[in-house]
Amino acid sequence: MRASRLLSIQMLLEAHGRMSATALARALEVSVRTLHRDIDELTSSGVPVYAERGRAGGFQLMPGWKTTLTGLTPSEAEAVFLTGLAGPAADLGLGTPVRSASLKLLAALPAPMRGRAHRVSSRLHLDPVEWYRESEPVPFLSLAASAVWEDRPLAISYESWTQTARRTIHPLGLVLKAGIWYLVAARNGQPRTWRVASIRDARLLDGTTARPKGFDLAAYWRESVRRFEVELFTGRARVAATPRGLADLRRINAALARAVAQAPAPGRDGRVELEIPIESTDHAAGQLLRLSPEVEALGPPALRQALRARAAQAARLYGR
Repeated sequence: MRASRLLSIQMLLEAHGRMSATALARALEVSVRTLHRDIDELTSSGVPVYAERGRAGGFQLMPGWKTTLTGLTPSEAEAVFLTGLAGPAADLGLGTPVRSASLKLLAALPAPMRGRAHRVSSRLHLDPVEWYRESEPVPFLSLAASAVWEDRPLAISYESWTQTARRTIHPLGLVLKAGIWYLVAARNGQPRTWRVASIRDARLLDGTTARPKGFDLAAYWRESVRRFEVELFTGRARVAATPRGLADLRRINAALARAVAQAPAPGRDGRVELEIPIESTDHAAGQLLRLSPEVEALGPPALRQALRARAAQAARLYGR
């Protein structure tokens, strides 16, 4: 545990340069006293860490000093090779650099670890695209990625639900979710999410992206997903479902899967009554009708009425 922490200190100082004792301790989740003991052990073992006192001081490594990859454990070496997803890397125009970096990393590893690290790609393949879907064409993904890497503004023509409009945005990061690429970019100082496939035209602009202070892409995305679900599911419905119906509900989306996970025990008839989130009465009627008779809507009345109307229309269409 401590050996891993000592290596982490070296990596943090290599990546960030000078860091205060407080910042290092917070990153390692240890006390400042423990951090100072670790620094003493590093210096006694020959790692050139030195301290600068003062308000802007902290610990840093001697200029030009680097750790070697022999500090990687076998499991860490395997994990590194998982990061190079071939498909997404190629989409971003990074397919060749990722392959080249993987070969260099493999060559730098100690001989006993090469086989274990290299076998990951031959035993595990990650496909981020959902079943029964094709990857969206994203002709401007590479340009968007360039804007992200170079911190440059982007002028785009963007097609939304209602119109196509020109916008000047400041790219902050890219997210791949369920096979769909999203560009997180600031407009008027506020981060927003843009679907890359909806960009109809784009060009790089001169200047530097105005990046919000302390922006965290992962934290923004988590909050964005949470807010989307809150805004999407505006109503509630009560249903009764058989075991098969529960399984069908669980497959529709994550919100319904969470509702099923919190469902009570079955009643005397073997069905489970539970409350589920819905987008709208009409949308819920379309979803629940195809799950009948394994799932029955118990309320609200407007939903039962919508289901009766749809069932009657289907009966007229196909004959009683």
